[in-house]
Amino acid sequence: MSEKLIRLQCGYQNYDWGKIGSSSAVAQFVKNSDPSIKIDESKPYAELWMGTHPSVPSKAIDIGKTLRELIESNPTGLLGESIIEKFGSSKELPFLFKVLSIEKVLSIQAHPDKKLGAQLHKQDPKNYPDDNHKPEMAIAVTDFEGFCGFKPVDQISKTLELIPELKSIIGDDLSKEFINEIKPSATTGSEDDKINRKLIQKIFSKLMNTDETKLSQKAEELVKRSEEDPVLFQKIDSRLPELIQRLNKQFPNDIGLFCGCLLLNHVNLKKGEAMFLQAKDPHAYISGDIIECMAASDNVVRAGFTPKFKDVKNLVEMLTYASEPVEQQKMKPLSFPKSSGDAKISNLFDPPIEEFSVLQTVFDTKGGKQHFEGINGPSIIIATNGSGFIEIVNHPSSKQKIDTGYVFFVAPNTEINLTGDSGDDAFTTYRAFVEA
Repeated sequence: MSEKLIRLQCGYQNYDWGKIGSSSAVAQFVKNSDPSIKIDESKPYAELWMGTHPSVPSKAIDIGKTLRELIESNPTGLLGESIIEKFGSSKELPFLFKVLSIEKVLSIQAHPDKKLGAQLHKQDPKNYPDDNHKPEMAIAVTDFEGFCGFKPVDQISKTLELIPELKSIIGDDLSKEFINEIKPSATTGSEDDKINRKLIQKIFSKLMNTDETKLSQKAEELVKRSEEDPVLFQKIDSRLPELIQRLNKQFPNDIGLFCGCLLLNHVNLKKGEAMFLQAKDPHAYISGDIIECMAASDNVVRAGFTPKFKDVKNLVEMLTYASEPVEQQKMKPLSFPKSSGDAKISNLFDPPIEEFSVLQTVFDTKGGKQHFEGINGPSIIIATNGSGFIEIVNHPSSKQKIDTGYVFFVAPNTEINLTGDSGDDAFTTYRAFVEA
């Protein structure tokens, strides 16, 4: 085994929102990677963690050490001096790579930026365990749906006009102010855009600070109306009545029915599509299997669909209140100049942050070979479909099978080839990396 290409066995989490048993991509990947693991068909398998996080460590197969331990023993070789210098750690990756399998909606949440993360950690280390930011990117492994960012202001205005339960919570005066004063054609950063953001903040603040008894009663009325008059909701979005009823079964009469279903964009991603979740923007995952990459942080500020701590004051103050159409929430794939060969798709998803980018490589069913020049930083690669081989260029003894669910760590500046098998399943991999 070369220390430049290390096969990993990764840990998983059984959170209650996960898909059950073998229906979960997480369970499928874990079992395929290690057949000795027995999948409990009554349990949820929610997250596969790939990286150096101490609570769910990835272990090097055949060595018996965690990836974190290996990096600690050779930080220059496995992280690279430039990465250590840039991110200040000689024992962990600056990102955490995951697979999520979602059966029930996750909490509506937002993450602080670096400045606010440091402030919250200092004030409340119990609820904010570190001082970092936590930008995230999601790429659909199966068809996926989620909430991402506030809807455009004209859509929120229409919802206030049409849905009596929301208007009742917000109140006539504030609803009227919002409807009359929004600037639907505002450009980002303009004075009109600032007016829009302040108006959304007023609406959101009123909702989040509403008495729980009233909220629960209005949520019950909202669900009933969606059943009795679905056409009213379909004037806003054809998917809305079904969405409200489905999420109400998971979290009965929850505030999330208002702040999620009525105020946030309902995003659908097809397999292979991606979205980036910026700091201070509200979001939630609803259903599907995804690849997720994030900065190494556990800081979460929650809003709804959760029994956990909701920090309403900080949430209302911190959000950007940007409001853009769904299509603008999706990431545009870029070409990656360090990759060449037979792959049908070779895409780079490159969010506007320093901690990570993700490469997507898809072969057609005939297979083929794709070459990757060395990357100036560490990376982790997982196969999500099909099978093939991975090897270090000019080192035939490094060649290893890479099957669905197999995970490898690749050291900095290591040239590799991926070879896809021919067959019914198109060999597909995702590779998270960081470069200084």
